[in-house]
Amino acid sequence: MALALSIQEQISRARADLRMGVPVILDLDETALLIPAETLSDERLKDLRQMTGEMLLLLSAKRAKTLKLAAYDGDLARVLVPQEANTRWFRAMADPSSDLEIPLKGPFKSKRDGDAALERFALSLVKSAHLLPTALIKYVSKPNTVALEGLTYLNVQVASSYLSEAVILSDIISSKLPISAAPKGKLHLFRPNNGTEEHYVMEIGKPERSEPVLVRLHSACFTGDVLGSLKCDCGAQLRGALQQMGQKGSGVLLYLNQEGRGIGMANKIRAYSLQDEGFDTVEANHRLGFEDDERDFRIGASILKDMGICNIRLMTNNPSKILMMEKNGINVLERVPLILGENPTNAHYLATKARKSGHLL
Repeated sequence: MALALSIQEQISRARADLRMGVPVILDLDETALLIPAETLSDERLKDLRQMTGEMLLLLSAKRAKTLKLAAYDGDLARVLVPQEANTRWFRAMADPSSDLEIPLKGPFKSKRDGDAALERFALSLVKSAHLLPTALIKYVSKPNTVALEGLTYLNVQVASSYLSEAVILSDIISSKLPISAAPKGKLHLFRPNNGTEEHYVMEIGKPERSEPVLVRLHSACFTGDVLGSLKCDCGAQLRGALQQMGQKGSGVLLYLNQEGRGIGMANKIRAYSLQDEGFDTVEANHRLGFEDDERDFRIGASILKDMGICNIRLMTNNPSKILMMEKNGINVLERVPLILGENPTNAHYLATKARKSGHLL
């Protein structure tokens, strides 16, 4: 029936539920309930304990390494939940803010047998909701249909490919927008089909599609772009890119809503807090359980193709962006350096990006 939810819509609903601490039903040979450790409540933990079935805590490999816990499944660890574990324990396992105060949280008993496909999907779903990648899984041996009524249900085998597929974006609306860097500008709004954040494109002048177009892929940075944070170089790069495009008379700036290298605003601020304790930007991401960079550059390639742009001069210091653009069908004919915004506060941050992430600074 056309009015029924599609699998992509079910995934979007699941993300919203998880952010509110509402369990999601996952089904793959066995049935399990998923709740992120970050949003788990005392009441729901109590209800889960009253149900029969195995209870596991899932951690990404990066978070497991921080806790000195072996990730036997490679990219994740499955920990048997102790009987005495409360919500405070779950949050301490997920959130590294207390790691220095309580460095040892074990001993742990891990599950090593059986396939981890359901758990792997569960962590990917939690991460896509911009929550800390640590979650509770409760296997339900005999599902109580009354207790589970109304909860979002996902068939993991069907949903897995949809969760990882490239998003489809539509140019919803555009309007002329003169800005200080370029009086002749047009702002486009691109909306994804999976219910996630919208993305913006600032088109300067009328870039000729038959020639390489000057392009900047800029990931949203509220602290740098809006507040003028000195911790990064993002704000300076945003303004500098627009200024260069204005001086040239044409260009396209993609403003992609992938805050904090794709981990979301809350986790970005958590990373900042860890940096205050002495960890660098990469170490902070790892302690939270994330990879160095969680952004999806396929979004940028998709937008450029939709605009009829396939050959570009890319304004970037990040070689990974060049590789990802070319991998997704965009020809990068020239790299245009954008070295701006260094100051005493962010000098260590920029040095870390160069040393650990390969940025050309």
